[in-house]
Amino acid sequence: MSKVTVCAIICAAGKGERAGFEKNKLLVPFQGATALYKTVSAFDFPAIDEIIVTSSQEDFDEISALCKEFANAKAVLGGTDRSHSVYNALQKTSADIVLIHDGARPFVSRKLIENCLESVKTNGSGICATVCTDTVATMKNGKIISVPDRNALRQIQTPQGFFRENILCAYERAFEMDDGVYTDDSSVFARFCGAPCLCEGSFENRKLTYAEDFADNTARCGFGVDTHAFGKAQDFIVLGGVKIPSASGLIAHSDGDVLAHAVMDALLSAAGLKDIGHYFPDSDERWKNANSMDMLAQVVETVAKQGYAVKNLSVAIQAEKPRLAKYIDAIKCSLAGVLKLDESAIGVSAGTNEGLGYVGEGKGITVNAYALLRSI
Repeated sequence: MSKVTVCAIICAAGKGERAGFEKNKLLVPFQGATALYKTVSAFDFPAIDEIIVTSSQEDFDEISALCKEFANAKAVLGGTDRSHSVYNALQKTSADIVLIHDGARPFVSRKLIENCLESVKTNGSGICATVCTDTVATMKNGKIISVPDRNALRQIQTPQGFFRENILCAYERAFEMDDGVYTDDSSVFARFCGAPCLCEGSFENRKLTYAEDFADNTARCGFGVDTHAFGKAQDFIVLGGVKIPSASGLIAHSDGDVLAHAVMDALLSAAGLKDIGHYFPDSDERWKNANSMDMLAQVVETVAKQGYAVKNLSVAIQAEKPRLAKYIDAIKCSLAGVLKLDESAIGVSAGTNEGLGYVGEGKGITVNAYALLRSI
């Protein structure tokens, strides 16, 4: 059976005039890059065979240059509106499945993309959506006419996934009938193919619309470092909740998870709180041989009470032994579960100390952790 091919179509042909910038809002500096670069990056993983970015004529050279930084991305000219831009892109791909996404949603996670793709394979379509948490009203002349049941309402996001032949046919019929302007692809699909299936969206998958959306004034960073010495009579160590074979264990009051301890201190520091010794003193028998990942979960809750959640995490392990390369993915997965993050928001590296100092002599392990918190 042949592989199902997937193309991500990223809509970037608009001007984003409501943001009030002098150029396309997707191409202004944003968090160290541009919003469009971050959006394309989110789709740059093996499940996506091709990325097509729609562009205006004015931005074509700049967007083409951006696409060259990715092995499977290319720019195509858009149309007079979003619908025509998507239609142009659909004609440039032969993929079995297309995931259509707004370039102005750079916070889309890999998990969200994969869920959307799975919905297409299972149900024939996948429309990312979130529940409505606010009361919604219809109005006329500045007065409320009705208040629909918000439990029956959903806020539609992108990506929106379809089998290419179905959504292409729907757009062709829409243009043949001159059937008006559609604000998204699910509306076109619903009009000519049938009711599309919803899949879980995310409140973090927000759309950048106005200038204030590009401001990032809520992030707080924190640094944590911890060291433990070898010498415990056991044949393993624990790093980030992952059990790793070792000639001896790490000496500690708890389970000696030096990585989890460094991460806890990073989170507490970012939130302006005291260090882990205050919350989990080694004089307290409750924490003797305790599971440090359970302690980390408590720190996450403590930080949440201060109004913060983890946005991303970077961890650097210094260890001469044991060799850790094959355990990195498992450590990231373990941390992601406790921190409620996508694995792509967690970086874990491991290195030796070139034979220098206590680490180089194999006497212990040091871990440095850097965390960024966001407001919730």
